[in-house]
Amino acid sequence: MKNIQVGIIGGAGYTAGELVRLLINHPQAELNFVYSTSNAGNKISKIHQDLVGSLDLEFTDTVNPDVDVLFLCLGHGNSVKFLSENTFSETTKIIDLGNDFRLEADKVFNGKTFVYGLPELQKEAIKQASYIANPGCFATAIQLGLLPLANAGLLNTDVHINAVTGATGAGTSLSATSHYAWRDNNFSYYKPFTHQHLGEINQSVKQLQNGFDSDILFMPNRGNFSRGIFATLYTDFEGSVEEAKALYKEFYKGAEFTFISDDELHLKQVVNTNKCLIHVHKHNGKLLITSIIDNLLKGASGQAVQNMNLMFGLEETTGLNLKATYF
Repeated sequence: MKNIQVGIIGGAGYTAGELVRLLINHPQAELNFVYSTSNAGNKISKIHQDLVGSLDLEFTDTVNPDVDVLFLCLGHGNSVKFLSENTFSETTKIIDLGNDFRLEADKVFNGKTFVYGLPELQKEAIKQASYIANPGCFATAIQLGLLPLANAGLLNTDVHINAVTGATGAGTSLSATSHYAWRDNNFSYYKPFTHQHLGEINQSVKQLQNGFDSDILFMPNRGNFSRGIFATLYTDFEGSVEEAKALYKEFYKGAEFTFISDDELHLKQVVNTNKCLIHVHKHNGKLLITSIIDNLLKGASGQAVQNMNLMFGLEETTGLNLKATYF
C-alpha cells in the first residue's frame, strides 16, 4: 500500500503540532503539506519546536486538492468557511477537529455527510465514512464515562460531572485566563452548565438510550497543568460496583484504547497517550466514574489519527502505540 498523502489546515496550533508529530512517525502516512497563511515559508519546527531535527518541511499558503486525507485544525466555526472557499478531490477524505459538523443538524454540508468520529461508539460507520467530525476533548472523556450505562438503559436520573482540563485546552491564542501568571497556581471554572460539548454528549447518550430525559450537569474547570483531562461523574446506580465494572469491561472489550482500571486513577497515566482510563466506585447508591485522557491526543489529534486508520483499513493502533510521560 502506498503512503497516505496528508494535508493539514491550520498548522500552527497545539492540535496540529501533535498531529504532525504523530504523522511523521506513522508508517503509512506522508505529510504532503501543512497550511498556515500566517506562517507560510517558515519551517514547521520554528513554531513546533519539539520537531527540531525531526522535520524539514515548511508551512505553505497553498493546498494540494488531491491529497488522500485532509485534517482541519481550525478554530470552531471556521471549517465551514474554509471548505466553502476551497475545493478538494472527490476522493479526498476529510477529518474535522472542530465542532462544525458534530451535531446531527450540522452533519451534511455541500453534499458531504460527516460521521461522528468516536470509535468506541461508531467504529463500523467510521470505516465506511469519507468525512469525519472528530469529537471534542471534554466530550470524549465524558461520553466514554457514560456510554456503557446508556447502552444498558441505566441513565435514569441526573448526571453530575466535574472535569478539569490543562492549559493547552484553551489553544495558543492568549487571553486573560491563559497567561502563565494567571494560570500558574490557580484554578477556576468556566461556562458552568453551558459548555458547547454538551450537545454532542447528549446526542450520543440518546443514540444508545433514546428515552434519556434527565439533565447532564457539567462543570468544566481550568487547571494549572499543561495537558490532560480528569473527569469525575456520578449518578444513581442500583447495582453493585462489581456489576458496574463488569458492565464497563463488556462494553469496551473490543476497544483498542479504552481500559477499565481496578485502581484509582491519576492524570500522568494517560498524558502523551491515546488512551482513556476509567475507574468506577460505588457509594450510598451513587456510582462514581472517573475518566481520564490526554486532551491533545485521545481528545483531539490521536483520535483523529485513530479515525484515519479506520477509514483507510489500517490497524486501529497504527502509529499510536505511545507511552505515557510518567515522570
